[in-house]
Amino acid sequence: MNMNLGRKLFAVFFIASILPLSLLIYYSYTTVRNELEDQAYASMMSTTTRINSNLQSKLDYYVKISNSLFLDGTLRGYLTHSYNDNRLYLEAYTYFDNLISSVRISNPEISGITIYTANHSLPKDNVLIKALDENVSKSGLFQALEGSYGNAVFLQESSGEDNPPTLTLARLLNNYSLNYPYGILSMNIAEADIYSLIVKEDPNKSIYIVNSEGSILSSKNKSVLGSSIHTLLPDPFPVATSGKFDSTYNGERVLVVYDTLNSGWKTVTIVPYNDFASLAKAAAARLMPVALICLLLAILLIYITARLFTRRVIYLLRMIRRVERAEFTGTQLEMGNDEIGQLNQAFHNMSLRINNLINEVYKKEIAKQEIEMNVLQAQINPHFLYNTLASISSLAIKHEDARIHKMVTDLAKFYRISLNKGKHLISINEEITLTKHYMAIQQTRFEGLLHIHYQVDDSLLPKQIVKLTLQPFVENCINHAIWDDEAKLNIIIRGYLDGEDIVLEVIDDGMGMPVGKAAHMMERSHDSSEHSSGYGIANVNSRLGLLFGESYGVQIFSALGIGTQVSIRIPASGIPRE
Repeated sequence: MNMNLGRKLFAVFFIASILPLSLLIYYSYTTVRNELEDQAYASMMSTTTRINSNLQSKLDYYVKISNSLFLDGTLRGYLTHSYNDNRLYLEAYTYFDNLISSVRISNPEISGITIYTANHSLPKDNVLIKALDENVSKSGLFQALEGSYGNAVFLQESSGEDNPPTLTLARLLNNYSLNYPYGILSMNIAEADIYSLIVKEDPNKSIYIVNSEGSILSSKNKSVLGSSIHTLLPDPFPVATSGKFDSTYNGERVLVVYDTLNSGWKTVTIVPYNDFASLAKAAAARLMPVALICLLLAILLIYITARLFTRRVIYLLRMIRRVERAEFTGTQLEMGNDEIGQLNQAFHNMSLRINNLINEVYKKEIAKQEIEMNVLQAQINPHFLYNTLASISSLAIKHEDARIHKMVTDLAKFYRISLNKGKHLISINEEITLTKHYMAIQQTRFEGLLHIHYQVDDSLLPKQIVKLTLQPFVENCINHAIWDDEAKLNIIIRGYLDGEDIVLEVIDDGMGMPVGKAAHMMERSHDSSEHSSGYGIANVNSRLGLLFGESYGVQIFSALGIGTQVSIRIPASGIPRE
């Protein structure tokens, strides 16, 4: 019940459409994955068999090379001859050198050929010809040849860190002397020649060539040469000469395919199962485009359907929340003439009516404030006031009283600006001039107790302000800040720009006032018994708030025994003009 309409429609759609299609995609993915695994196994077995065939051909070729040396009668004669003449063994070495050099030139993958002989009369150069002594008889080379009857045996040659890895083909030289071999033939073959058979295979595969004992003879990773394949694959190989099995390789599940040569050597191919998964995903993406298109189409249709049902309701909810935030303006959306459309029209009319009522109340309040200001100003008849002040000034001159003449003159200028033909807005410069005339009257009255300082940015002087904004606060300073008839009172009038606003400040160093009294002065009151300055302060604050908004107006900061600061904030732009 608490789920919105769009979610309800999507839930039904999921059950009716997405779930079956998802199951179909999963089934297709699983089927394709199994098929790819079978294909991968067939491909790996084909690759392994081909490598084995090529490897066998290469090994047979090395055996044929060794056969040419094994069956060479001249070589046998030189190796078995008893040498008493230096010229004869020099002739033998010339033959050895020519024979072995021709073999190595024709087969650059053979890095070295050595013949071990037990003929003590034949001098040894320890390069081509070495002595078949007791150390050789105890070596692994000789022991591997026992029982070989002259057949070729392949051994793994241990090499230093700076030497490339090699394999060794060794065989007993016992031609025409089966039970009494006259030497041992050793051929060193570069491991790179064996690795060339697998180097062009898929880089995602790991391929190893191992001997019958499981020792790694060739692979891409040269650091594992000579180590056992079982250190990489913990699972044992099946008894069959070829096949597959699952194992773990470098911490991930892999498929292992192997094939065995007649000599017992194996070619082992390893492929991670993750490769099958990625291929299966790609294949599923290619095999299921129709299902995905149907799925996207279904999502689009259900989205459009949900939008048709919920868009108008959401719009109405948004409009209600805007009215809740006191935002009554907005473009009306055409919704037709059904029940939702009629509801939208009624709500729109209601919003306009509320907005009109608020505007009417605001205008009435403005008019009320203007009437109150006019009432204050109407209490004085300008012409009667000017004539009366002119008469008083004339009498002061006649009786030679300069103080009375100056006070009357300042009072006349003060009212001339303040009345200003009924206008409510004057420039800040005029407001400062008005305040100066008022202060001149008060300074004459208090005889040197009052000192006023002006710190107003010249760029602000042409800006307009509500008339009688500063004077009520200066009057308040004089009426409330003086606490001793002999203590001087300093008043500072400051004006500056603060971002996009104008700030005017009236600061005094008088006696200050409690917080409650400052708050009371900000309250609007129509009680005629209240002091006129208190009423004027509340009037200024209300007037500014109505004209510019609640963020503008007057703030009073005061501390008893320290002084008072009044801050007046108005916008620098958009000052209303008459």
